[in-house]
Order: sequence, then C-alpha cells, then structure tokens
Amino acid sequence: MTDLDLRDLAAFVAVARTRNFRRAAVESGVSVSGLSQRLRDIEERLGVRLLHRTTRSVALTEAGEVLLARVGPALRDVDAALDQVRGLRGVPAGRLRINAPAPAVDLVLAPMVTPFLAAYPQIELEIVAQTSLIDIVAAGFDAGVRYGEHLAQDMIAVSLGPPERFVVVASPDYVAQHGAPRQPQDLFAHRCIRIRFESGAMPDWEFENAGRVVRVTPRGPLLVSYSQLAIRAALDGLGFFATFEGYVRDDIAAGRLVSVLEDWCEPFPGPFLYYPSRRQPPPALAAFIGFVAQWRKRARAAIASPSPGRGG
Repeated sequence: MTDLDLRDLAAFVAVARTRNFRRAAVESGVSVSGLSQRLRDIEERLGVRLLHRTTRSVALTEAGEVLLARVGPALRDVDAALDQVRGLRGVPAGRLRINAPAPAVDLVLAPMVTPFLAAYPQIELEIVAQTSLIDIVAAGFDAGVRYGEHLAQDMIAVSLGPPERFVVVASPDYVAQHGAPRQPQDLFAHRCIRIRFESGAMPDWEFENAGRVVRVTPRGPLLVSYSQLAIRAALDGLGFFATFEGYVRDDIAAGRLVSVLEDWCEPFPGPFLYYPSRRQPPPALAAFIGFVAQWRKRARAAIASPSPGRGG
C-alpha cells in the first residue's frame, strides 16, 4: 500500500493543474514548502517521479500525466458528491470558484459580490480575473464568465447582464487640438492607446454600422495590459482609447472624456456565466445562479420603473 490519501492526491492535482507551486499552495491553503515536501513524499512512496521541477517551471512526467488523467476526474466526482451531501442541509455552503475576464469582474460581478455573500454566508467565493480562454473544468473552476462568441457548445450559459458596447474616447483637449475621427479609418491619423492581453494578443478595434464591419489596427505610443492605466492616459490627453462604456461612463458624463464614432459603436450581448452541462451544479453554484436571476429581475424592474418626478 502506498498510504496515499485524498489530501495527497488533491495536492498533486493542484500542482499538476496550475503548473505552479505558489499558486497551488494558495489554492490549497498550505505553505509552498509544505506542498513541495508533500509532493516529494508522494513520489517517494510511489517510487516514480511525477513532476519535472526547475526554478522557473513545473512540468508533468509521463507518469504524472497518467496519474492526472485518472485522478483528476475522480476527485471532481468526489467533490460533486460532497457538494450534493452538503446541499441536503438546506443551506448552500462550500467553495465557489469563478473565472472571468477583468471587464466582466469590474463591471458586472463586482456589484454582486457583497450582496451575494451576505445572503449566503457559508459560501466561500473565489473570483479569478483572466482574459485568456481556458478549460474551466480542467483548471478546477465551478463556472466561468465569457462573451457569447467564446462559449463552448457543451456548456450551460446564463446571461449575467444587459447588452454592452465599446466606446472610443479621448480628452476634450486632445480632440480640440487634433480633431475627431468621422470614420474608423481616420484613427490611423491619431495617437491611440492599445491593450495587450496576457496571451500576447493585441486585438484590433472592431466597428459596426448598419451591418458593415470595419476592423482597425491602431497605432500609438502606449501599449498596456491594464485598462485603468490606459484610461488615465486618455484623461491626460495622450490619445484615443477603445474600452467598455461602463469603465468611462462617468468620465463622459462629467466632460472629462469625449466619445467619438458613436454611430460605429453598436451594442453587443453582455457576458454569460457558463458551467458544465453533464451534471447538476453544486449547491454554491446553484445559489449563485439563482441570485443572478433575481439580480437581473430587479435590474430590469428598476429600468422599467419611471424615475421620481418624471410622471407616470
């Protein structure tokens, strides 16, 4: 007998999935040194190396790949069984892990977090902001958030919010000095602020008007991976920046930024919460799905209700 228990196997899966001891240690709630020692003990008891370790990376050996392929799904089944048993208490509890791109976290999920946890105090919510597309099941998440074009067909999807849109903004001083573009192609004559995703991709700016789609690869002096820095640069007069309207709505309303190419910035569906369709969601996820439905219902009712003092 190897005397391995579920904690040993869970530790191995956490490291194998994240390929990072520090990240796996945080996820498992243990120290990096303790996790590393546990993995060495596992390998010693099994008599085979499971991981290739360097100071920069962690990779699976052939034996590690075999073990992960068999143990990973089994541990997910164990977690599902425990979630189902916890659900019999009638009070949703346990850990809920959600992966989402930063704009969806900032603009959609953030306002929900505190009310949700106040309603379900026995749930531990973890939200990981990540732009790159991942396999949420393999990465150990209960659910993910993505926009419609990136949803896998075998997932159940729940709308998280109303339509959104991109806007192109610059400071009033910049527009006064350099003018405003009338067509997307006019942006080639302007300084633009670009975003690089963590994957390395630098997306084009896409515009649509009456079914006509135009993509522009902007040029400019600043490339960032953090939207707030780009917005600050736009406020300071560096150039144009394309971003979610929710990030800059207040700045536009206050006159600190000017929105251009309005006719070319059409709405698109908001983000979706998605999760595997092959089993019932665990109680914590089911509670969040129900919470989202009520949240959206109240938001729609607030939009439909007339504002005070404006008549019925």
